[in-house]
Amino acid sequence: MALTDTEIRKAKAIDKAYRMSDGGGLYLWVTAAGGKLWRWAYEFDCKEKLMSFGRYPEISLAQARERHFGARKLLAARIDPMAQRKSEKTARRASSANSFQSIASEWVEHWQEGKSPRHVEYVKRRMEADILPCLGARPIAEIEAPELVALTKAIEQRGARDIAKRALETVGQVFRYAIAHGHAKRNPASEIRPRDILRSTRRVNFARIDAKELSTLLKAIEVYQGTPVTRLAIKLMALTFVRTSELIGAKWAEFDLEAARWDIPAERMKMDTPHIVPLATQAIQLLEMLHTLSGNNEWLFPGDRNTAQPMSNNTILKALERMGYKGRMTGHGFRGLASTILHEKGYAHDHIELQLAHAPRNAVSAAYNHALYLKPRAKMMQDWADFLEHTLRGEKVIPIRGHMA
Repeated sequence: MALTDTEIRKAKAIDKAYRMSDGGGLYLWVTAAGGKLWRWAYEFDCKEKLMSFGRYPEISLAQARERHFGARKLLAARIDPMAQRKSEKTARRASSANSFQSIASEWVEHWQEGKSPRHVEYVKRRMEADILPCLGARPIAEIEAPELVALTKAIEQRGARDIAKRALETVGQVFRYAIAHGHAKRNPASEIRPRDILRSTRRVNFARIDAKELSTLLKAIEVYQGTPVTRLAIKLMALTFVRTSELIGAKWAEFDLEAARWDIPAERMKMDTPHIVPLATQAIQLLEMLHTLSGNNEWLFPGDRNTAQPMSNNTILKALERMGYKGRMTGHGFRGLASTILHEKGYAHDHIELQLAHAPRNAVSAAYNHALYLKPRAKMMQDWADFLEHTLRGEKVIPIRGHMA
């Protein structure tokens, strides 16, 4: 008689193990401890064998019969079901070892040497969020270009074109590593160009006012009715024209007021190399004033609600909006203004680009480029601060003259 679920559920443990037959050699083995295991007794090459199909109730009666039926089909074809299952497990383990996720993990360990922790963490997050859910379980040697196209376009469709482009570049790096270590023979990412599959976008510059409006803006900042810390943050950004993220993440430990310099560590820089900001007299005076407000905190600009964290990256933008500059000026706009005006005044392009941390860096030059032209850059920053001061006062601006050499 075939078993029923009711019989199986009601089966109780006794002093010793016993079996409940379902027919065709399939039976439920009830242990003395009360465990219930699916087993099948069969014969192959004149040898008696015992195959397990799992534990009840994790494996139901219907599932056990399905597995039993599949195993009997193999046996009828003169294939040992247990040997076949072992072979499939070995193949799965081999496939797992050569999966995209496994190779990507090896690549990250190799690639991250010498990279900033911030950049490594960013790449790992993007890998886990965008790439591995699509490709992780796939054997890397079986992945084809259309799969990468689908992955890239799916990221783009949520409005993240730049992330889509970087994801494709990362996948290509993983494939190059796989080829170098014998896990794949070709790189399907190299067969695709982002412009072939991603919509083109027109570059939009950060909003900024014209130079002729600078005087009005500086006066608006001077009388800004928001918090003093926010007002000083905007003034320091105007004086140093660093990136917003570099400003709001500033810590007092980075500043040497006696040496008149601000040393931003590599891990906080977009270019992943350290950056020196020479401080003009006006910047030092501002920092001394700011120290009375936040000098007992790690951050120059602690958040209003949580002083253990720096201010939000939207604080400066919102302040400019309250001053009437919504859509016309951003924190980043001070960089563009400084670049335009300093170039017009004749300062050397290399000096300006280095101060903006735009200069191309490589492994050989990165160690010293951040300190290159430091003396003329310090002079340029002082002239810039003087220019802003005269502009604020509405005085006739003394021409600042750069050094063309």
